[in-house]
Amino acid sequence: MKRLLLLAFLLLGVFIAKAQTPYVNPVIKHNCPDPSVIDDRARTGYFYAYSTQSMVPGKGYAVMPVYRSKDMVNWEFVCDGFAGKSPDWCPEGRLWAPDINYVDGRYVLYYAMGVWGDLVKSSSGVAVSDSPCGPFEDKGMIVSYANTGVLNCIDPFFIEDCGKKYLFWGSLGRGSGIWAAELSDDGLSLREGAAPQFIGGTNMEGTYILKHNGYFFIFTSQGTCCAGEKSTYHVLVARSKDIFGPYMSPDGEYLIYNKYNYTLLSKGVDNMFVGTGHNSEILVDDAGQMWMYYHAFWKANDYHGRCMLMDKIEWDASGWPFIATGHPSYDGFGPVVNK
Repeated sequence: MKRLLLLAFLLLGVFIAKAQTPYVNPVIKHNCPDPSVIDDRARTGYFYAYSTQSMVPGKGYAVMPVYRSKDMVNWEFVCDGFAGKSPDWCPEGRLWAPDINYVDGRYVLYYAMGVWGDLVKSSSGVAVSDSPCGPFEDKGMIVSYANTGVLNCIDPFFIEDCGKKYLFWGSLGRGSGIWAAELSDDGLSLREGAAPQFIGGTNMEGTYILKHNGYFFIFTSQGTCCAGEKSTYHVLVARSKDIFGPYMSPDGEYLIYNKYNYTLLSKGVDNMFVGTGHNSEILVDDAGQMWMYYHAFWKANDYHGRCMLMDKIEWDASGWPFIATGHPSYDGFGPVVNK
């Protein structure tokens, strides 16, 4: 009996090893800014990643580049989620920072529609589709200065908790920062009478929230996002028992203050990857490991474009997330994905 159990454990170890795909960063080696990811295997058999509009090598320009993967490591471009046509409610804007979700039987995509440098016209919209590849049907603006009084209403993020839907958004600049409000039941507009809540400082953007072990963990990016080799982007993390905060560091610092600096991820000393930020949702693999995707400029391609990288999220004894080195990894043993 003992021999049979030992053999079973050995076979299980071989199976897991075969399912664990090694990775080398970046996992998408061309411009793929502000990634958003979803585990869609239950419906389509794939993981999907979405990015800010950009040129895709060999494919041309995409308003909403969409990639897919079987193993969370090897990604292929599959479509333009907006089929080459930008939403028309802000004709001079560019589509940034998608946030993909599967909500009530359909794919719901929140996105920023920004005019660089114009904090009033930089807003966010929402679109829906029956397929992760679209084409997404635009439902128009969801947050802007006009309906919230908040400047620079970009980088939307959706979360549902205890039957309620919420949107977080916001970016850099006076009169901006990170904000949140409850959404309508269908998630396509702010709930009537819902007042925006101030969540984080005016030097932060790119919100993502993970509910874990009784806390809401908020991940935000700080610094310069888009200055190539000189970019200073890095990822902060804070936590709260309440979805609206207050979010705090282990030392009791409040996220609402611009001095907040509890850092999860920053560039390495060799500058191989710089501008490390705007992380995606965290995906959980079939061994229960957590993986975060984010963008960075890459020295090996002369810092041309923001490539997509991945790293494993671990947890310390006090219940705080960390990345082993605090910097992007070069390579490693990747996610366990059962084939």
